[in-house]
Amino acid sequence: MEEWKKEKKSYSPQQAKLKAENYCAYQERAQQEVRDKLYSWGLHQEDVENIIALLIEENFLNEERFAKAYVLGKFRMQGWGKIKIKLHLKAKRVSEPLIRIALREINDEDYHNMITKTIKKKTNQPLSKISLTEKSKLSKYLLSKGFEGDIIQEKINKQHT
Repeated sequence: MEEWKKEKKSYSPQQAKLKAENYCAYQERAQQEVRDKLYSWGLHQEDVENIIALLIEENFLNEERFAKAYVLGKFRMQGWGKIKIKLHLKAKRVSEPLIRIALREINDEDYHNMITKTIKKKTNQPLSKISLTEKSKLSKYLLSKGFEGDIIQEKINKQHT
């Protein structure tokens, strides 16, 4: 029987550092993503932490830069709200202070425009004409996108959108 599973290759700390530099240069990464990748390459904790420290020192890895890029990317490309972005950054083990700093990258006017644009995309008639059930579905959808309940209610209850 032929072996179809791909063997996991392990790397020396020097090889892993070079691969990690390329991994970080390709796109911004969270420290935890890089740490997980290094462990998957068969490195031990001491080597992993040394490589992480070097990547930070050489500016291949910058958690604040990652968080800001992540926030703007998810907001502009995916249309995510602040709540969903924050949850995903927490899952990547980004610190609370850095999350707050990164979320400031979203302009308030752009944020409100994104909600309005999302509402218009989901409804094909004025909000004043849609039923309570449809408003409820719209509200649930916007919550799932990570927008705040109070802002959603304010937008949906406004008669002209």
